[in-house]
Amino acid sequence: MSQHQKELDRHFAWFQKKLPPGPAKFVGWVRKPSSIYVRIPLAILLIAGGIFSFLPVLGIWMLPLGLALLAEDVPALRASRSKVLDWVERKKPQWLDPSASKNDQS
Repeated sequence: MSQHQKELDRHFAWFQKKLPPGPAKFVGWVRKPSSIYVRIPLAILLIAGGIFSFLPVLGIWMLPLGLALLAEDVPALRASRSKVLDWVERKKPQWLDPSASKNDQS
């Protein structure tokens, strides 16, 4: 297992702990190699939703989520995804921890 994959697994394990049980189970399932036929169309739909974020219900948040999901199956994107997640973890921890942003406002 590559270093990028270990880091990614660590990030996703942390993320899944933050989610309610239902969505956490879905994230775990969609990351399985056997879910490739669901993962790729879902990633494309999320990316398209991010591009059309000016429409109601769709949002720009869908674009990075779709790219992160697509990176699971596109080797050229995997290293970049790990680097971005590491950067967010170091420079913007409040993005990942809602309680940290509440403490910053005091």
